[in-house]
Amino acid sequence: MPKSTDICILETESTTEFFPYRSPAKFGGRVVNDVTLLNVSVRVRTRDGKEAIGRGSMTMGNIWAWHSKTLTPDQTLQAMIAFGQKVAAGAKNPGEFGHPLELVYDYSQEYGRLADEVTQSHGAESLGIEPMLKLARLVAVSPYEAAVFDAYGRVHGANSYNLLSQEYCNRDLAYYLNPEFSGEYLDQYVLPKPKAQMPLYHLIGALDPLDAGDVATPLRDGLPEDLAEWIVFNGLTHLKIKLNGDDLDWDVNRVLRIDQIAEEVQAKRGVAQWFYSADFNEKCENVEYVLDFLKRIGEQRPQAIERLQYIEQPTHRDLRAYPENKMHQAAAIKPVVIDEALVDFDSLLYSREMGYSGVALKACKGHAEALLMGAAAQKYKMFLCVQDLTCPGASFLHSATLSARIPGVQAIEGNGRQYCPAANKGWEDLYPGMFKITGGMLETGVLAEPGLGFRWAD
Repeated sequence: MPKSTDICILETESTTEFFPYRSPAKFGGRVVNDVTLLNVSVRVRTRDGKEAIGRGSMTMGNIWAWHSKTLTPDQTLQAMIAFGQKVAAGAKNPGEFGHPLELVYDYSQEYGRLADEVTQSHGAESLGIEPMLKLARLVAVSPYEAAVFDAYGRVHGANSYNLLSQEYCNRDLAYYLNPEFSGEYLDQYVLPKPKAQMPLYHLIGALDPLDAGDVATPLRDGLPEDLAEWIVFNGLTHLKIKLNGDDLDWDVNRVLRIDQIAEEVQAKRGVAQWFYSADFNEKCENVEYVLDFLKRIGEQRPQAIERLQYIEQPTHRDLRAYPENKMHQAAAIKPVVIDEALVDFDSLLYSREMGYSGVALKACKGHAEALLMGAAAQKYKMFLCVQDLTCPGASFLHSATLSARIPGVQAIEGNGRQYCPAANKGWEDLYPGMFKITGGMLETGVLAEPGLGFRWAD
């Protein structure tokens, strides 16, 4: 039965912003030097005539989301932007009412067709037309979907995470997932209020200096130049390590050196406990690489293995194309989570068959998708984390409020402040506890305002 709280979409608008990186970020053998944000605003109306505007923002991470052999990075970026804008522009439908989860899910059935229309006009004819990968589609539409959820909360004067129960939703989770979720709603899988504080996960890119001796060309911009300085500057206790995945000696030595430097710095700070995660960005050939990696580090610095919380996406994102890449042995040692491979519920189910024991949620894959996959991961008792895509400003707060509302998520990755601090201008003063970090903790308790939990800096 339709609900009085249902909304329809009256108007949408989208813009882009470009920011150069302070320093390059390297992961999975690729280097990123800048970011383009797609910002979307959505005006909605309830059945009884109330109106509000919601906003969403996300970095168009084409280098990560769309690995192409035929299109240039600029072509994939422009195609993603065009697709995101096309989806937003086509969302206007004053006669279609529903909960945001329903509106974006129903509309998502058209994403494949709309993406094909975009790639046919943005492809390089000399190289051939290439379909847009599903992961790239998810990233491109995520600011639109965030804006719809944000508007829904604002029009009702409430936080959007508190509007996910049967009182507001017209369909249970079985409609989106499977019969195991019959009679269940998302409010059973999110917290009634955000966690008060959460540790910050700091990224160590493959090019990032670890100590002063690694700094070839100082930036001298007032921010730390190397890992040792960052640990002290932000009071860090959680470090995410980007690894090559195709050079075992380099990967092992990188972790050993990071652990040694962290040990020295933390001893001076009087910190006894800190943690790592290891991200191979799909570059490992097989699980044996991961097992050898863990074995060698364990032999030389067993304390580093103890500090390792989880391993992220070791092998290729296309799990079905490489059925031999099973993760059971590695997952018996440490949680192994899917990231790039997670694009829908079927991929989550298949990852469990392949031995993956955890899920990395991302706001950049769409707000609805993140909430649904978070619910499924909890149902199946999988390890949960939320990952960043070098998200600055509103996109970072979107990721942070997701992390703060999902049970089991222990920390928040946030590396926009490292690589693209210029895009955080204005946000530091509005939410200093989220952008000016001194004790290693983010003040996530403030993310409880109407909409997605925060207001915009402009």
